[in-house]
Amino acid sequence: MESGEPLLAGESSGALIGMVDYRGRQIISRSRTGGWTSALFIIGVEVAERFAYYGISSNLITYLTGPLQESTASAAVAVNTWSGVASMLPLLGAFVADSYLGRYRTIVISSLLYVLGLGLLTLSSMLPSLSPHKCSTSIGPTVCPPTQFQVIAFFVSLYLVAFAQGGHKPCTQAFGGDQFDQNDPEENKSKSSFFNWWYFGLCFGTFITLWILNFVQDNIGWGLGFGIPCIAMMLALVVFLLGTTTYRYYVLQDTSPFVQVYKAFVTMIKSHGTPHPYSSADAPKVDNSIEGAKGVIRLFPIWATCLIYAIVFSQSSTLFTKQGSTMERSIGPNIQIPPATLQSFISLSIVMFIPIYDRILVPITRKFSGIPSGISMLQRIGTGMVLSILSMVIAALVEMKRLQTAKDYGLVDKPQATIPMSLWWLVPQYVLYGIADVFTMVGLQEFFYDQVPDSLRSLGLALYLSIFGIGSFISGFLISVINEVTGKDGHSWFSNNLNRAHLDYFYWLLAGLSALQFVIYLCCAKCYVYKKQK
Repeated sequence: MESGEPLLAGESSGALIGMVDYRGRQIISRSRTGGWTSALFIIGVEVAERFAYYGISSNLITYLTGPLQESTASAAVAVNTWSGVASMLPLLGAFVADSYLGRYRTIVISSLLYVLGLGLLTLSSMLPSLSPHKCSTSIGPTVCPPTQFQVIAFFVSLYLVAFAQGGHKPCTQAFGGDQFDQNDPEENKSKSSFFNWWYFGLCFGTFITLWILNFVQDNIGWGLGFGIPCIAMMLALVVFLLGTTTYRYYVLQDTSPFVQVYKAFVTMIKSHGTPHPYSSADAPKVDNSIEGAKGVIRLFPIWATCLIYAIVFSQSSTLFTKQGSTMERSIGPNIQIPPATLQSFISLSIVMFIPIYDRILVPITRKFSGIPSGISMLQRIGTGMVLSILSMVIAALVEMKRLQTAKDYGLVDKPQATIPMSLWWLVPQYVLYGIADVFTMVGLQEFFYDQVPDSLRSLGLALYLSIFGIGSFISGFLISVINEVTGKDGHSWFSNNLNRAHLDYFYWLLAGLSALQFVIYLCCAKCYVYKKQK
């Protein structure tokens, strides 16, 4: 999009093949459906959904180590496991959407499940029988351990939210991308811009969450802190339904595209080096399925080489937050910043940088490269990886500074004491995280949407999300193994007393793995051949 054009460009007219309006009729005029009018409804839904999701995830480790009284290591593993499941379930949501329900119906049903899960989560923290209570001991009143029923109720509600997000996340973004025709030059430009503004909206919702909900949860109560996201999801569903008449809908195929790709894999294996085992009448259809299967296979090297990036990504909501809880967080005589609120600097840097990227950097680089998006999707992803490495180096250096400060003031064996080191020391690593996300996260979203067959776009975005699901699992596994190995001599890297822990060692390890990942990624990206547009 040239700098002189309006921010949200209009659409040209013309019939669309394979798409219908809300009544199931073929779309004759582009100007009456889709485009930015529909996309804005969908972006609005994503703002509310991310507000709700991060209202739970951003401060989850505080709830687990607080009311549920889990250790730092076990809480970090629990958060990573839940986050991993939430990022893997979109594969199931994509299968249901692309094979049976369609993206629109899947979004509506997932939103209803979302509201149910958030409602139960609110109840699990509000009902007297489910809330931590004071009990008497030989040393005086203390908070009783949570009951088994409380823990079960909380985690059932939590995983219902993850299940609902699994249907909502891949379909909403794919449905938004569907509103732009990639075969029309102007709409294809708008589609690339859509992914930038989509992420802008997503991070704006997250930013509001981290400043409002984290404060409510830490200072007013968890019941209200979980109840507000429930209300937000109700409003999101209403907003989404308001745009029903403006959307473009892909026509579902008679045979599930997942089944077609599976059969194509089988055909490729059976026919390797032999004549095709199907009739000439079916040849064109099977050949198309095989090409689709090959298109999915080609994505896996890029998928695999982004896993370390996902491990790094998962630290901002776990170990970074625990770091911040030990530092000076006052802004005035009576106000303490919740440590999870620092995650807002990721969102803030994204919200500030995306307009610069979309309105300044893209037009400039487009003049040199001739690519509508300025730089290629793989170049964009790689740039973010480099920034991610820098963020981990800075995180390690800041943690070394924090540990040294604890030693200098004799606070090593006083885990409850506040270390006289400002929370703002953590800001640079969060800001670099955010700028890296503008490149890598948005690049991955567009790449996995654009490079799969049209009928498998929900699957493509589910594959993108699964990177962060697997990355969270690997992160949890690494923390468990390292905690077990280093804890044998009583010097665990993840000790509950963070002043005797060594998070800096873990950050250096991740920086090294990220550098190795980047070298392998460059080799894979260099060999990748983009899908040809129709």
